[in-house]
Amino acid sequence: MNVISWPRDGDEVIVAGSVDVYAKTGSYQLYATRLTPLGVGAQQRAREELRRMLGNEGLFDPRHKRPIPKYPSKIAVITSPTGAAVKDILEVSSKRAPFIDIVIIPAAVQGIDAPAQVAQALALAGKIPGAECVILARGGGARDDLSPFDDERIVRAVRSCPLPVVTGVGHQIDNSLADFAADVALPTPSAAAERVFPDKNKTLLFLSASGDNIRSRVKNALFRNRVLLRQTSEKLERSMSTVLNENERYLREKSLELTQRINAVIERNELFLHKAAAALDAMSPLAVLGRGFSICKDEQGRAVMDASSLAPGNKLFIRFHIGSAEAEVSRTETFLR
Repeated sequence: MNVISWPRDGDEVIVAGSVDVYAKTGSYQLYATRLTPLGVGAQQRAREELRRMLGNEGLFDPRHKRPIPKYPSKIAVITSPTGAAVKDILEVSSKRAPFIDIVIIPAAVQGIDAPAQVAQALALAGKIPGAECVILARGGGARDDLSPFDDERIVRAVRSCPLPVVTGVGHQIDNSLADFAADVALPTPSAAAERVFPDKNKTLLFLSASGDNIRSRVKNALFRNRVLLRQTSEKLERSMSTVLNENERYLREKSLELTQRINAVIERNELFLHKAAAALDAMSPLAVLGRGFSICKDEQGRAVMDASSLAPGNKLFIRFHIGSAEAEVSRTETFLR
């Protein structure tokens, strides 16, 4: 069961609100919108009460902490533009990472106006194009001077900011409620800047070592790949040699088989041609001439089949088995069948 420890009877406070008069009774009524405790005891009790309430809401839950970018390109800094904090941050950034853009959002970090201005600055920081992180800083001072960072408005603004927030509020005795809500809390502005701005010398050493490591890995990978390539090439050559030998043997066998089939076809066709030639030769007129017969044609080249078609004086052309002759009809004689 939560026990309200503030405010108590007798606590001295500053009240923000309005006063009205109840006309019926003529009594004054005070409508308070904000109570600010005075005195160490009341301030401590009010702070603890607020811490308990905000903690129950989960605003301080470590699971909600966001990582700080290792190599940011733009940083928003919320602090007094005339205080020592901004000088410390700029000095650290110039030594560690002068290449990072810095956007300074001025805000009061002390006094009654500080909570509203810081909350407004945090809301503005989240809208800066390209910004990746926020530093909320204030130089050292008495604990009472740092009380604005225990204000509920700043605490909620820290958690509502879309960018990770690093606080560097200059006190080391205890943490403010803003520190509890921040993603990273450091005791001074310089420490906050050192956390956010990467050291260029360490970065260069890291890049150099990373480059050497990458070159070494690439060299080893190339060596392994060369060995693997050589082994694969040798294996492939052996496989190809085996395949080529098998294919060569197969082609020789198929070539011999094909040659044998072609020769068999040629022999069959030659035998057929011989028979066909003999048959044609037997039917050829030349074969008849070879047996002593001849072919007789008239002057028009027509074969003379009958002597009655001839008359004395007609010319004849006679073809023999070997050679030919030209003759003239002197007489004709017709034989009866």
